[in-house]
Amino acid sequence: MALFGDPFRNLFWSPRIYRPIPGSTALMDWLESPHAHIFKINVPGYSKEEIKVQVEEGNVLVIRGEGRKEESRGKDSVWHVAERGAGKDDFSREIELPENVKLDQIKAEVENGVLTVIVPKDATPKPSKVRTINVSSKL
Repeated sequence: MALFGDPFRNLFWSPRIYRPIPGSTALMDWLESPHAHIFKINVPGYSKEEIKVQVEEGNVLVIRGEGRKEESRGKDSVWHVAERGAGKDDFSREIELPENVKLDQIKAEVENGVLTVIVPKDATPKPSKVRTINVSSKL
């Protein structure tokens, strides 16, 4: 990845927003079926209470994981190695969703360390954003 991001990403990648935190261990797959957009994110060790899935700014899907609490240490305990907590900090993903989705029907499920988010498509046509303005000769 380039120092300031990939300047050509918007030419070849349709979503305008797709922001992972650099170094995040929450790897993601995005699959589009005829009826839904399906996101699968690796979230090993996270419980459903530690994961937040929200829609912000109208149509931006935000997925966050809060780092887990450190295990309690007894007064007489000495840690010799503590590797399991490495790389399990907070993570965040932001994806701008297409316009043809049903935001009120998004479902999320975590199982075996994988978060699956299903965003159903809306088959009803949206009104055009193009508005024609009549031009007159006199205001």
